[in-house]
Amino acid sequence: MNTAKKNWISDKAFFWLVTGVSAAVLAVVVLLRYMPSEYRPNIHLAKHLPFLNAVLNSCVSVCLLLGYYMIRFKKNKGMHQFFMLLAFLISSLFLISYVAYHTSTDHTPFCGDGFMKTFYLSVLFSHILLASIILPLVLYTIYFSTTGNLAKHKKLARWTFPLWLYVSVTGVLVYVLISPCYRWNL
Repeated sequence: MNTAKKNWISDKAFFWLVTGVSAAVLAVVVLLRYMPSEYRPNIHLAKHLPFLNAVLNSCVSVCLLLGYYMIRFKKNKGMHQFFMLLAFLISSLFLISYVAYHTSTDHTPFCGDGFMKTFYLSVLFSHILLASIILPLVLYTIYFSTTGNLAKHKKLARWTFPLWLYVSVTGVLVYVLISPCYRWNL
């Protein structure tokens, strides 16, 4: 008798799903960055979105830390899952807000110079680089958990957790560093 649990999606199909979603998100972000401003919708809420994005990133960081605490120190799988899935949900809301902001406004250049500009650009570059790869890592970490492959989940989570936390924390740091540079001409 075959008692093996059937996954909700095959590993191969999930790979192509993750590849497609990741490529689509990256393409939209790049497209929005280079889209002429006359083709972007102009929403008056855009001036509040960077702050909202920083709040959302802060909430993601807190959820990640609570999820880690729940599994590492309390051995509470239910609360670990809750906080990690909440972090994913908030990250998704962040992505929607981020896309809405960058659809509505022009690029904001950093207004500092010297060491602060070098520091800002190094944080921004590492943030963007890791943000571009964190989505597939998060999706696969969730996938391994939901399909019951806990050995792979734990192995991948050792990389996903610190990178995801770094991306969420540096997102807030980027906001703090560039916030004096915003020019609201909406």
